Parts: sequence; C-alpha cells; structure tokens
Amino acid sequence: MTRVFITIDTEYEPGFTARMGADTRAVNFARSIRCDTPEGDVGVEWQAREFARHGLKAVFFVDPMPALLWGKEAITDVIAPILDHGHDVQLHIHTEWLALAGNANPIGQRTGDNIKDFTFDEQCALLDYAAATLMAAGAPRPIAFRAGNYGANDDTLRALAQTGLTHDTSHSPALPGWACAISLNASHRQPLHHCGITEVPVGCIGDVGAKLRHAQITALSFGELKAAIRHARDTGADQFSIVSHSFELLSRDRTRINTLVRRRFDQLCQFIANEPGVSTGTYAQSAPVALCDGKTAPVLPANALRTGLRHVQQAISNLRFGAS
Repeated sequence: MTRVFITIDTEYEPGFTARMGADTRAVNFARSIRCDTPEGDVGVEWQAREFARHGLKAVFFVDPMPALLWGKEAITDVIAPILDHGHDVQLHIHTEWLALAGNANPIGQRTGDNIKDFTFDEQCALLDYAAATLMAAGAPRPIAFRAGNYGANDDTLRALAQTGLTHDTSHSPALPGWACAISLNASHRQPLHHCGITEVPVGCIGDVGAKLRHAQITALSFGELKAAIRHARDTGADQFSIVSHSFELLSRDRTRINTLVRRRFDQLCQFIANEPGVSTGTYAQSAPVALCDGKTAPVLPANALRTGLRHVQQAISNLRFGAS
C-alpha cells in the first residue's frame, strides 16, 4: 500500500497585510483561508469537506504566526474546520510576519523572510512560539513541519529535534536554487534520517531535459499526478507527497475559482479514493518512516505527451486565471 500525503500549506497572506495594513484579518481570511468568490468558497473548509466526502485524509500545515497581530483566535478559525472533518494539523511558519509584529516579536527586533535567516537559538524560539500557539488555538501537539517558502536549513532540522518535532518536509528535490538550504540534493527523494529528524521530500516526476517537476496540484496535470502515484505504488514506494495551498484553487488575483485546477482537485480525490493499493496518510496516524538512508527513489520518467498536455493546460489556465 502506497500512502499519498496530500499536504496543504495553510496560511494568511503576509504580503497583503503588509500592503493594506494590520486591520485586515477578516479580508485576509476571506481571500487566503476561506477563499470566497461570487461562485462560492474553495478554501480550507471546502477542501476539508471534499476530502472527507471521498473518504480521504489530508495534512494541513498551518502557519500560526499571524497570531502575533491578531491573537490565537485567528488561528482557531483556521484549525476548527480542519479538525471537524477529521484531518491532520501540522506546523508551518512564514517568518515574514515578524516584520509586522512590533513588540510582539518573540525574538526581539530580528526579522527575515525565511526561518533559515535566523540563528539556531532563534529558530528554536520561533518553533517553540509557533508550536505553543498552534496548540493554544486548538490543535494537537505537532510532530511535523514545513518551512514557508521551503526556506529551511540544517539548523532548522536540529531546532525541530530540539523542540520535540520528528519530521520535516521542506526539501523539494525538483526545486534546486529555491529558498531551501538543507544539505540534500535532487537524488534524495525518499524519507531519510537527516540532522536528527526524518526528512520527507516533496514528490516529483521526471521532466524534459533531464529535469524534475515538483508534485504540486498547480504544477502537474491530473494525468501526471495519476501516473506518478501509480508509479510510486508499482515501484514499492511507501509514500508520495503532494503539495497544495489553502488558496490554490483560486485565480492568481484570488477573486475567482480556477475551474481547471478545481477540476484537477476533484479528479485527484476520485482517483485516490478508488485506486487499488493507494490510500492517504497523515503524520498524526501514519508518519513516513526513513527506510533506506542515502538511497534514491525511482522517479516517473518524463513523457512527451503528458508534458505537452500539461503545457497546454498551463497556458489555458494562465490566460484565463493569471499565471500560477
């Protein structure tokens, strides 16, 4: 049985509040968490309900840092529908909120765009604050983490271990050169022990030009996601991790439903629910296990037809709903 970890980075938008002012909790919630549109909402509550309707479990990595401005109630509003529908809440941090926190900043006047920008001790303090806030808002104690922007380093993993977390999933093999500075590379594609915890790489597939493409709902077509999950099952992989965001089913300006991506979401749910040898996993109930440290995992080979169809879909989506 291959477990698909559907992971949702669940976050208010710090840039929006930085531009529009601190008194923006309600509108930020509406556009980033509930994802309201004239056609209805497609955010956290809708997604949690749809997963449950298909008998699936998802992992929502929730960022509690907006509590620095708005208190724990702002995070409770995010967490409640996730738990009500039986899903998993784990920890996510966007340190951009520190620049908006003023005297509430738990590490004084220090700010930075990514958690890797801070010392080991500062990272420990940030993780302690974030985990405590998540629990105060109603979540169980987290055991897993993903850095905002994937912006972690080896000190982040050591700080997670120090804080009592056991898993990280900030390493995306298909995104070299992004904010992640963990000392792993594109060949590290299955869970492994690293810096005191279990690192769970984001899934990927082969892409044209000997490249990799990350397994994100807006980055792959449904055909590619389906083929990748079947490939993981058929090659004996224990898990395959997919990334999405609370606002991922919206247009780029977050005013309309991206009907192409929502259809992909629906197709993915139906496929996982009905595919033999495939189930969904959570960190709370079935956290990934590091089986073979240092051994790479096979990746779905690139396929010109699948890639071409994705490019067509992306072009249509970008024209209709803005570049993703």
